[in-house]
Amino acid sequence: MNSIIYILPLALSLVLIACGGSESNKASENENDSLTTALDSTEMSTDTEEDEQMNEGYAVGDIATDFSLMNIDGEMVSLADYTYAKGFILTFTCNHCPYAVAYEDRIIALDAKYKSQGYPVIAINPNNPEIVEEDSYENMQVRAEEKGFTFPYLMDEGQTIFPQYGATKTPHMYILEKTDEGNRVAYIGAIDDNHEDAEAVTKRYVEDAVDALLKGQQPEVTETKAIGCSIKI
Repeated sequence: MNSIIYILPLALSLVLIACGGSESNKASENENDSLTTALDSTEMSTDTEEDEQMNEGYAVGDIATDFSLMNIDGEMVSLADYTYAKGFILTFTCNHCPYAVAYEDRIIALDAKYKSQGYPVIAINPNNPEIVEEDSYENMQVRAEEKGFTFPYLMDEGQTIFPQYGATKTPHMYILEKTDEGNRVAYIGAIDDNHEDAEAVTKRYVEDAVDALLKGQQPEVTETKAIGCSIKI
């Protein structure tokens, strides 16, 4: 019992370093890897508190608002720009969060697989760069070039869009289906069921949702719990 008492504060302190603010800028990739266990051990309590505080936003079936946000190339991007699209894979993500970093390659793969089928990825950074410098616009440009992002990486300047959607995590996924009424929310939540190991994934929530929509069907799973760092406001 005593060992548990000592371990829990240590885990909590590691979470604060990884996802809590500007100190995360000093963490190396190796430190991020070592945080995985600590993040997992405290995720449930953190999620519960945040879900109670930020439970507004879109539900599945709602029509999502469009937006006009600055891309890393300096151009403004809106969903309306994508006249060819059948829908969108919208992700709220960022630079600093180890969960977001862990999912970057999978998000790139989603864009490669589905953009040509009418479901491009649109990434939005919802974090306040005054709280987390690593998530500044300039650092977004650097990260996108390093990783070779094939999709827009937009800054939610003023943090006006993520509250409308109800996003609370990075990453937090929204699958939108283009309809006559507008962009209908078809899925909300996680990318898949294993943030640690892409090879160990057994449930691919985003892929399953988009595959169903492409067949003219509705996803069997429409909402899951997003796992990641809290959005910094």
